[in-house]
Parts: sequence; structure tokens; C-alpha cells
Amino acid sequence: MENNNTLRTWLDDFKLSHPLVIAGPCSAETETQVLDIARQLKDSDVSIYRAGIWKPRTRPGGFEGVGEIGLKWLQKAKAETGLLMAVEVANAAHVKLALAHDIDVLWIGARTTVNPFAVQEIADALQNTYKIVLVKNPVNPDLALWIGGVERLYNAGIKKLGVIHRGFSTYEKTKYRNIPEWQIPIELQSRFPDLPLICDPSHITGRRDMIQEISQQALDLNYDGLIIETHNDPDHAWSDAAQQVTPTVLKQILEDLRIRQTSTDADDYNTEMIKLRASIDVDDSKLLEILGHRMKIAEQIGALKKAKNVAVLQNKRWNEILGRMILDGEEKGLSEEFILKLFKAIHQESIAHQVKVINS
Repeated sequence: MENNNTLRTWLDDFKLSHPLVIAGPCSAETETQVLDIARQLKDSDVSIYRAGIWKPRTRPGGFEGVGEIGLKWLQKAKAETGLLMAVEVANAAHVKLALAHDIDVLWIGARTTVNPFAVQEIADALQNTYKIVLVKNPVNPDLALWIGGVERLYNAGIKKLGVIHRGFSTYEKTKYRNIPEWQIPIELQSRFPDLPLICDPSHITGRRDMIQEISQQALDLNYDGLIIETHNDPDHAWSDAAQQVTPTVLKQILEDLRIRQTSTDADDYNTEMIKLRASIDVDDSKLLEILGHRMKIAEQIGALKKAKNVAVLQNKRWNEILGRMILDGEEKGLSEEFILKLFKAIHQESIAHQVKVINS
């Protein structure tokens, strides 16, 4: 997919002095609920109202959405408030119904993005549409799959495209519902700077008390907007109650967010930045030198293990190192999450070098 300014023109059409905000309930539950939330969001920074009509659930038996009747409620909300309406679509039938009810924005969910056949079906149903279409990252951390979903839509003549970063699933227990893996959307942004990037702090955190923190981090990374689940009675929501905020709380979150400049022409800033970046470049070179030296030692260890017919993986030693590094890292202001990722990657590379020596 080539960089193309048409990808961003739909965002420019809003003429906003702040990041784009999409908000509304995880699920449309009743007509009264949909209209009440829309009315509360009307006079705010929210430009697009979102509501789940069809809800893909991990296991059967849960609330799977109200279906087509909910689209009629959104039509009423649009007529009354003037907000654009957004829903998730997972197949061609959903697309057909959304278009028939004049829904303005359609997004493809994380579970659908992992399936190229489903994305292609949606792309075919949306052929040459003027609608805004947003693609959530796949549940697994696969940048190529994410880009592939966007490419399928772009090749179908859909130019009003954007992506939503909602975090990535993992078996490991962390403070996040879905780990952000910020480097993945940052890489996507660097490859396609004209592709609007929107953060979904609700699904990243799974907790309403962390929405502010993640929203600010996204804006600090030059995201173009936020999609935040908002409910008039979050504690009694029919789905994802813990991650939804009230319209009042949402307005306060948006008011407290700090919008950063992309850059500045101030001489003192640029002079100091050049010096600091030069220091980082030196440290990066040192890191690579140290890692290269470490791998040479790993190869020597591999040769010793080969000579004595000893297995490569030594779990007791590895767990001792990891525990020590976490403690040492904390003293240096490094998070446990970062230390785990860093040393697991180093350990994996070290094992690869040892295996190569043993099997040579």
C-alpha cells in the first residue's frame, strides 16, 4: 500500500483543534440508553458515537448484541445530536445492514482482522465506499497481518482508512487487558505516516482507572485520536463494565489531557536535543558492542557444553539471572515488564548461538 494523502483527508475534514474522539457504549443495550449517552456526549469533544451492535464473544452464552434493531437507535441518535455513528462489522451481512442504515464509520474488530478471508469479504462488500473504515490490530502481535487488512480495503477502492490500536492478547498476566506493544503501532506509523492512528485505551487497559494514563501516552506518541468506551451506568453495563467510563468522567479525561507539539523551532530546544540524541547514539553503539561480546561468550559456553555433552537450557541458572536482573533493574528505574522482555530476548538469542555451536 502506497502512502497516499487521501488516507488522511477524512480526518482533516473534521477541522478539529484537538485529537479525534470516538466515544459511546461497548454495546447498544436499549434505545433509551443509546439516546441518553448520545445526548450527554453532544456538547463535548466527541465527534463520532460508537456502539457495538454485534458483539463477538470468546465463548457462547454471553450477550452478543441486539442486532439490527440497534442500528435504528443509532439513526435516531444521529438525527438528534448530529454526531456521526460508528459500528463494528464482521462480515458482509453486517456491512449491508450498516450501509442501509447510513452508518458513517465502520470498524473491523481484532478477532476479524486475524482472518484474511473475512477482511476480504468485508472489503468486497464495501467496494469504493465513501465511508470511513477503521481496522483494529489483530489479537496477536502480527504487524504484517494488520497491514494486510488495510491493504485489502485500500485495493477495494476505500480511501477513508484508519487503524485502531487496541493492544495484543497474551497468555501472561499483566496489568493490561491487552499489552500495548507500542513498538508495533509506531512501526506502522513510520511506514504509513498518512494513515490515521487511533488508540483504544479501553481495550488496552480493561480498567477505567487507567484510561487517562494510556490516552496521554498515545497522544505523546502523536496518535491522531482516541476511541473510549462510555456508558451512562458503567457498573451495570451488559458487556465490559470494568473498562467503561461515564460521559462526565470522559469529559474530565479529555480536559486533563495535554496536547503536545510535534516539534518546535526554539533554538535552545534544538541545540540541547542534538546533544542528548548524540549521547543516546553513543550509548546505543555501546549496547550493541556489549551484546555482541555477550554472544561470543555464549558461543564459548556452547562449545564447553558440547564437549561435555550438557544440555543447552539450564532453567535454574536462567531463573536466577532473571530474578537478579529484575531487582537490579528496579534500582535503575527500569520496569519489571521491560526487564522481562529485554532479558528474554537476550536469552533467546544466547540459546540460538549455543545451539548453532552444538550442532555445528
